[in-house]
Formats: sequence, structure tokens, C-alpha cells
Amino acid sequence: MQQERCSSSDRPLDPGGLLSCDAERSAARLGCAAVDFPVAVVLPAGGSGERMGLPTPKQFCTILNRPLISYTIQAFERLSWIVTVVVVVATENHDLMLNIARKYNHTKVKVVHGGTTRHRSIFNGLQAFSNTTDSLTPKPKVVIIHDAVRPFVEEDLLLKITLAAKEQGASGAIRPLVSTVIATTSEGYLDHSLERAKYRASEMPQGFLYDIIFQAYQQCSEFDFEFGTECLHLALQYCGTNAKLIEGPPTLWKVTYKRDLAAAEAIIKETLSMSACIIAGAGAEAVELAKMLQKNLNMMETDVISCAKESNTEYLSKTQNFIHISMSGSNFSGVPEMVKRFEDIGHTRLYPLVVVWVQLNMTKQSVDSQKTDELTAFMGLASEVIQGNVLLYGIEINHSKVIFLMSYHYIC
Repeated sequence: MQQERCSSSDRPLDPGGLLSCDAERSAARLGCAAVDFPVAVVLPAGGSGERMGLPTPKQFCTILNRPLISYTIQAFERLSWIVTVVVVVATENHDLMLNIARKYNHTKVKVVHGGTTRHRSIFNGLQAFSNTTDSLTPKPKVVIIHDAVRPFVEEDLLLKITLAAKEQGASGAIRPLVSTVIATTSEGYLDHSLERAKYRASEMPQGFLYDIIFQAYQQCSEFDFEFGTECLHLALQYCGTNAKLIEGPPTLWKVTYKRDLAAAEAIIKETLSMSACIIAGAGAEAVELAKMLQKNLNMMETDVISCAKESNTEYLSKTQNFIHISMSGSNFSGVPEMVKRFEDIGHTRLYPLVVVWVQLNMTKQSVDSQKTDELTAFMGLASEVIQGNVLLYGIEINHSKVIFLMSYHYIC
């Protein structure tokens, strides 16, 4: 089980000081404290992606070299209070899903075979918990059902859905209707329209007490299995459980068409470029340069910390962009250790990790063989770590003047 991470508000209270994360951890632990019961997830992922118009089912299409479904799984696995994620796939994709789980270290995933329809697949996923002898899929108190192709689900919403499901028996996310819904006659004429203000679009995720939704599926008719689409309706129809409805954010949209893949990639890239962590090494000059960078990077949210110590692990593990300012005597000598540190604390990163090493030399130095060797070693390290999704860049500043900018991509 992964360690809990600081929430999105876990930013240094004093940007000039060392992050302790003690105060901020309390916000993240609210979820852990409130969810003191087992929670599991069922992700139906057996679709063929016909509307996508691609030979590969949309849940397995890649965004930034990673399958879409991996992003969705990670959105749940990152939460310590979620125990198991059952992924339901078509039989022909079973091995593919197992390989994805292994490659991206999805340790909470159990893969099961899907059915011929969405409801049959969900039922198969729920049945995975009914075998009480399987220690990998213990029976949960609450189960969350979500679409495998909705990767942008936020922890705050999941917490609300989970707690409402435990209290009410069922809960679900909703969104306002964008267009007016009309009914047509069999001849293709307007029959009537619905008052849009009274209706909402049913979205995912949806949460249920496991016993309620499992009982509802056990009573489903063949018609329900073949043509039904709404899980909340099954809980109401067969168990009399009226779901609590919770307004969801705009990011709940579903990747349905080919153009949605490009939109999802754009959202990820935009998110990655919104913040950075500036690590100031020892020395007053390094601190001054860090403050100057923070002031001038006004298009990003930036935090300044004094070093990447153990006490900063939770914060560093959720950060994607780093600028490290060094005052050490040997150029770039600390780079391998720093990169290794980032890799160790960020082993479940979904996105590329960007590390910019700034070497600040306040004494005049000539370009000699030692420096050439260090630069060669730096380029070699950049070439090596890119295989692990780490993008390494280097800048050397002599007498406050940038004399070169190094990038693995540029050099190659």
C-alpha cells in the first residue's frame, strides 16, 4: 500500500523555509480518518471503442506514452484508503491488462474477465469480492464504480462519494445538462421537451454499500443486463435505495472520441507546467538566486525549500518540476545523487519528471579537462535517465552570467 501523500494544498507555509509538511498532512489525513472502513473500486474496461474509430480500444490508447487506463487506475491507487481496484476487461485483453499493471506498478489491481454488456461486466467485477477466501480481494464495505476512460477524478469528490454511499447506501456524481433534452415521436417529430433545470446528467464515479449493489445485480433481469446503463437505478429498483447525488467538477468528462485523446493530453501537459519546486542549496547566493527565480516565474506556482531531505519526501513525491541550485565546488558532481533521490521518492510518477540543475560558480574558472569530463558524464546521465521518464537539464552560471544551457534533447 502506498504512503499517503500531501493534498493539493500541501505547499510550504513559508516559501523561504524548510517544508515540514506537518500542518499540511492533517488535511490529507482527513480522508484517512473519515474512511475507516474498506473501500474498493470496479473499473469496467471491456469496451471495444467503436466510436473512437481506432483499432485499439480507447482505454488502452496511449497518452504521453502511457495507456489511458493507467492514469485512471493511479487516480485511485494513490489513495491509501482504497484497498483494491478490480479492472474488468474483455478476455482477449486480459494479458494486455496484466502487463500494464506490472509495467506501471499497479499493486492494488486485480484483473477479471468481462461480460457481453456493461452491466454484466460490472457484475463480474462485483463477484470478484464474493469469494471470501481470496485475500487479494477482500469484501469491501463500500465499492466505487467508475469508467476506465475518465482519468481526471479528484480525491475530494471520491471522498464525498464514499462517505455518502456509506451513509445513504448509494451515491453518484451529477453534472448540469448542457443541451435541452427532447422526446421524439416514432415518425421523427418533436413530442415534447424536458425542463432542463429539473434534470441532471448522471456521471461517474458512483458509490454503493457493497451488499446493496451486489444484491441489486443478483436480482437483475435479462433486460437489465442487456439494455440497462444506470447502476443507481438498479439500487433503487431492487433494493429501494435512493442515492445521494453530488455535483461533480467539469473534469469528469469521458474520453469517447479520438479528439478527446488530444484534449486529455493537453490537460495533462497544462497541469504539469503550472508549478515547480526550487531547491536552494547551501550558501546565501543560492538562496538569493532561488528568490529571484521565484519572483520572475510569475506564470507558475513556485515553492522554495532549502534541500531535498527526508522530511520533504511527501511534498517532493507529488512535484514534477524541479530547479536545483548548487554552490558546490565541483561542477554537477551532486547530480547523480539528486536524480537518484527523485527517482526513489517518485517511483509511481505518471508523468515526466523534469530536473533543471543550476550550477552557480562565484569564482572564475577556465574550461579544462575536468570540466569537460563532468559535462560528458552529465550528458551520459541525461541520456540514461530519460529511459525512466526523467528529463535532465543543466545550466552553469559563472559570475552571474549564463555560459551554456544543456539539454539532452538539444544535444542529441
